Amino acid sequence: MRKNVYSVGQVNTYIKNMFTQDFMMNHIYVKGEVSNCKYHTSGHIYFTLKDETGALNTVLFLRNRKGLNFSMKNGDNVIVLGSISVYERDGKYQLYAKEILPDGAGVLYQRFERLKQELEDMGMFAKEYKQPIPKYIQTLGIVTAPTGAVIRDIQTISNRRNPFVQTILFPALVQGEGAAASIVNGIHALEQKKVDVIIVGRGGGSMEDLWAFNEEIVARAIFECSIPIISAVGHETDTTIADYVADLRAPTPSAAAELAVYDIRELKGSLLSLQMELNRRMNERLEWGKEHLLQYKHKLRLLSPQNQLNEKRQITIDLEEKLYLRMEQSLTQKKHELELYAQRLESMSPVRKLSQGYSFVADKKGQGVCDVTKIAQGDLLKIHMLNGTVWAEVEKIKQEEKIERLVNCETKEE
Repeated sequence: MRKNVYSVGQVNTYIKNMFTQDFMMNHIYVKGEVSNCKYHTSGHIYFTLKDETGALNTVLFLRNRKGLNFSMKNGDNVIVLGSISVYERDGKYQLYAKEILPDGAGVLYQRFERLKQELEDMGMFAKEYKQPIPKYIQTLGIVTAPTGAVIRDIQTISNRRNPFVQTILFPALVQGEGAAASIVNGIHALEQKKVDVIIVGRGGGSMEDLWAFNEEIVARAIFECSIPIISAVGHETDTTIADYVADLRAPTPSAAAELAVYDIRELKGSLLSLQMELNRRMNERLEWGKEHLLQYKHKLRLLSPQNQLNEKRQITIDLEEKLYLRMEQSLTQKKHELELYAQRLESMSPVRKLSQGYSFVADKKGQGVCDVTKIAQGDLLKIHMLNGTVWAEVEKIKQEEKIERLVNCETKEE
């Protein structure tokens, strides 16, 4: 009967634990040539690290991609920092990369990281010290090599975007011994020229080629410059200390020219739009003014003396018509009342009474007599009739009792 029989998984786990407990396997630098490099859709990078004696499967996970600052490809000689462990499913060990450097740049990279950290601790990368890039410039200073694609690209793009911008080149060394001092001299010279913006840059290359832009004297010159500086060093994947210190970083020299020089065609388009908007608003204002002018004209016409006189005349005519109408109504009413009074007066006329057979009796003094107690036998009376007067003497008086007097015939004696 066999003893100590283990499963495949147990063996793989045991071996993995051996790698895990080995300090050197957890933090190891391995150099070699890249082959079978594959960028997976998940973001992971799988490749083989090989030399003339052997090969080692390697993976760089997405979470560690910040440890790769260049575009890695087959044939590159690199130094990989990582840990070696076992992939239990396949029973294979591989290198799990955390950081990848081009071979030969390891020492420079460490110097780069130390200086970067030092300058960052001093606050030279802080946003508070970044100067804004002016939108419209007249002069553009350029610190780069006098020949090559960089200066041609910057001048071509600048002339295309705005031919009125003057470009001033300071021909500097951008690689090798004396390059850092040459770049610093260029920054100081253009600062004295009082240009509006300075572009400091060069084309792409290895870390050794770009090292002048990682020197502290260049970083300090950029930081202390009173003129805004745009760094344009290498390609988009290249990063230097100058990029961190500059007021603005451009991924390429061509992009730096586009960031520094405003496109005059866009400006003309904006001015045309503004002109059209201004014309539209002026027309609206004019139409508004015309409308209000017509209103004021109408008000002025209404308030003019002639119009006021006409209005007063019309009011006078209206009042006159109302007065005439009232007078007509009053006269008609008075005529009606007069007719009523005339009818009443006619009904009470003595002549009318006399014509109906009545007579008017008066004493010798001419006073009307309607009470038999006021006369005596022998008195002379005048009897007025419709067509004459009769004088009569009273022979006899007969008084009626309980006769209701319908009419008071008494008159006041004079």
